[in-house]
Amino acid sequence: MPYLIDGHNLIPKIPGLRLDAIDDEHRLVELLQEFCRLNRKKVEVYFDRAAQGQAGQRRLGIVTAYFVRAGQTADQAIAMRLRKMGRSARNWTVVSSDLSVREAARRAGANHLSSEEFATLLRNTLSPKEGGEPAKSSETPLNPAEVEEWLEIFESKDKRGLR
Repeated sequence: MPYLIDGHNLIPKIPGLRLDAIDDEHRLVELLQEFCRLNRKKVEVYFDRAAQGQAGQRRLGIVTAYFVRAGQTADQAIAMRLRKMGRSARNWTVVSSDLSVREAARRAGANHLSSEEFATLLRNTLSPKEGGEPAKSSETPLNPAEVEEWLEIFESKDKRGLR
């Protein structure tokens, strides 16, 4: 089931992302791209307060991002998108903790998740180990003797001009 996401509503729910960061939208889109790749899902994410001249739709890999022009909100854009979908809205899940967005989803027959619920889903998808922690690397770290051995190998190559 594809997702319509209220981007600025989701950002503060994801550890490591902040609304006041200059690249918050870009970083969220990167996470969503990986989520889509792993789950074979479609995502449309809506951001309000687009910078002057930056409003519009952008395909960013497998994620479609909508940067909503000043004077309109992402909430309004999501509600309008749901109305345009008509009956097919029931095949979508809306992600927002905003009550008006969730109400628009309910009226359209779409499913809905809070931003907190989706953030948990996203974290568990991207870090499948129990508790949402990243999986440990299967590589064994080098011990100090192995590090010294590799340094000697590279230094001897440098001396012979094999760099």
